[in-house]
Amino acid sequence: MTNALKPIPPKTSSEVLLTPKQSAFVDALLANGGSRTQSAIDAGYSPRSAHVEASRLIKNERVLQELYRRSVQTLGVNAVKALHTVSNLVSDAKSEYVRLEASKDIMDRAGLRSPDSQVTNVGSDITVKIDLTND
Repeated sequence: MTNALKPIPPKTSSEVLLTPKQSAFVDALLANGGSRTQSAIDAGYSPRSAHVEASRLIKNERVLQELYRRSVQTLGVNAVKALHTVSNLVSDAKSEYVRLEASKDIMDRAGLRSPDSQVTNVGSDITVKIDLTND
């Protein structure tokens, strides 16, 4: 999608009023992985004008709000599945490397990540002089 999904102030589903075709477009877009034209066709728009309708729909503020709301909801459900999968890898993966990486991933997401680098101060100053004159 060219329009990035961005956080929109939360609204209840009763506040986001879509037509049945608009709602079907959002459903189809989430189901097929983002094919706008096919989503418009699946939602009941004419195949001849589906590309134009999809472009118009994806710019509609109410459609975007509902798409964002449903995307977040879907991601939340899938996050639980992903956590379960990674947790299983920690103990059940045959590869020691996979177990280690899964463990690091869980620790990182829990905020227990080791720093990427360390800064060590030696206590001395370094002075660099650069002469840019052309003598």
